[in-house]
Amino acid sequence: MSDLLVRPATPADLTAITAIYEHAVRFGTATFELTPPDLAEMTRRFEALTGTGFPYLVAEADGAIAGYAYAGPYRPRPAYRFTVENSIYLDPAAHRRGIGSTLLNELIATCTERGFRQMIAVIGDSANAASIALHRKAGFVPIGTHTDVGFKFGRWLDSVLMQRMLGDGGRTVPEAEARPTNM
Repeated sequence: MSDLLVRPATPADLTAITAIYEHAVRFGTATFELTPPDLAEMTRRFEALTGTGFPYLVAEADGAIAGYAYAGPYRPRPAYRFTVENSIYLDPAAHRRGIGSTLLNELIATCTERGFRQMIAVIGDSANAASIALHRKAGFVPIGTHTDVGFKFGRWLDSVLMQRMLGDGGRTVPEAEARPTNM
């Protein structure tokens, strides 16, 4: 890898993002989707997140999109407004090159800057050692496992939950009217 650039995703990146996610859906257990969404659906999802101020990043390596990461609402109720759930996907050729760590660390920094206090990772498949290790390296701690909650490729899959404090986390109370920039 010569150059790595992490930047906000743009609509022009969505074809590459869609291809990366399609591979993850078809061949992996990181996502529990069974049918890959098309470009129109990925565009709708992108616009829903970025239109409400959530960060959506891409990593460019050697001039091509090597991966992407974004944060979205953990849950829709207002009390969760300081907590985000992260997602990260890499092109298969980009694995084990440090791209995932760079992307995740930038996503953490961006969410912290925007006033979020907690980040939750919902990792598909407890056998997904690479994702679990990536999150642990970035400061996430395991908080639980939902056993046998997904069924894909003819087998039951777990969801591993990990959490990372952002900024002050739960150590301080936000100002009465404080809201992350996505609200």
